[in-house]
Amino acid sequence: MDGIYLLLGSNLGDKRETINQAIKSINSFAPVITKSYIYETAAWGKMDQPSFYNQVILVNSNLNPEDFLQRLQQIEIALGRQRFEKWGERTIDIDILYFGNSLIKLENLSVPHPEIQNRRFTLVPMNEIAPDFVHPIFQTTQAKLLDDCKDNLQVTKTEWK
Repeated sequence: MDGIYLLLGSNLGDKRETINQAIKSINSFAPVITKSYIYETAAWGKMDQPSFYNQVILVNSNLNPEDFLQRLQQIEIALGRQRFEKWGERTIDIDILYFGNSLIKLENLSVPHPEIQNRRFTLVPMNEIAPDFVHPIFQTTQAKLLDDCKDNLQVTKTEWK
C-alpha cells in the first residue's frame, strides 16, 4: 500500500512529549517511515489560544481507512483529547492528510484532507518530507501547493524531529 501522511498537532501541556507519545502509539500498528521537524505556529481558525506544535509523519498500514481512523481517534482519547469546539485547544490532533492516492469521502473522513492547500502549518512540514508528492485531486505537488498558499501565518521550524 502507498504511504499514509498524517499531521500531528498539539497546543496544550507538554506539546513535544505528547506528539512523541502519539508517534510511539501509531508506530505500534503503522510503522513510521519518516517524519518532519516539529514546527511552531500560531493557532489557525481560532486565534485566542496557545501556539501549536505540528509535525507530518509518513506511515505504512494495511488497515482500511475507517479502521485506521478509529485507531487514531483512540490514541487521541488516550492522550487526553476532548472535542469541545471546532479549532479549539487540544492536547493532540491527528489528521489523515493523504491515504496513498486514495480519494475517500465518508461521513467522518475526507481524504485528501480538504484544507491542505489553505494551511501553511500543514504544507511546510509536508513539503519538507514529500515536496514531489502529487495531490490526487489538484494534480499538483506539495511544493506547488505551498508556493500558491495564501495563508500567511508564520511557521517556525524547531530543533526537534
